[in-house]
Amino acid sequence: MRNQVVLVTGGSRGLGAETCLAFAEAGAAVVLNYAANENAAGKVAKQIKRRGGKVLLVRADVSSETAVQSMIQKTAQHFGGLDILVNNAAVNSDYRVEDMNVEEWDRVIRVNLRGPFLCAKHAIPIMRKRGYGRIINLSSHGVRRGSVAHAHYAAAKLGIIGFTRCLAKELGKDGITVNAVAPGRIMTDMLASNLKNTDQENARRKEWLKETPLGRFGLPREVADAILFLASEKAAYITGQVIPVDGGLLMR
Repeated sequence: MRNQVVLVTGGSRGLGAETCLAFAEAGAAVVLNYAANENAAGKVAKQIKRRGGKVLLVRADVSSETAVQSMIQKTAQHFGGLDILVNNAAVNSDYRVEDMNVEEWDRVIRVNLRGPFLCAKHAIPIMRKRGYGRIINLSSHGVRRGSVAHAHYAAAKLGIIGFTRCLAKELGKDGITVNAVAPGRIMTDMLASNLKNTDQENARRKEWLKETPLGRFGLPREVADAILFLASEKAAYITGQVIPVDGGLLMR
């Protein structure tokens, strides 16, 4: 990854933060995008710098085209280009359809689906100029079988799969690959919070682990490593694919 530039959206915590660290360790210059949590983003940046890496912090709402255009411009100006885009930024909430208002539906769709579209739209011209690029979008394992109170999130993340495949066909001739990663139950702050918010935490934990053939929760770094692989030359002949990192949860 040396001499390559990667932009990771939603890079201040969880999978995004681990992905930023993985790319930095591999030698890439990292553009860490965050929406609001400047303190968390700064902590990740400090870790990268302590390890001798290059990092640029950019605060931007990925659902705003003006903000995305500015972010891509800052990236190109600071590091001289953009080779890899990781569309990781996402939001979620718990609402059954009949209880969800239109504003909440639109908020989740804007960040989770419109955001990757805008970031790709404005990154593509830079990648096309040099005939090379990697775009990796984050989907989710759960959207394939559905879950209660997450219809907006599932709609967006399934949309990401269709978007990934269409974009892969559009950009193949330009030397740009486009793939998606679908994490399973990964032990992030969000998953830990979901477990704590249930009345039967131990029962839910046992149920989830029983459903997973590997019998454990995944680690954020395991997802980051899959993203790193798709961004590497070793994955040069892989495009339009959805790579599950779910411990066999949805094997077929």
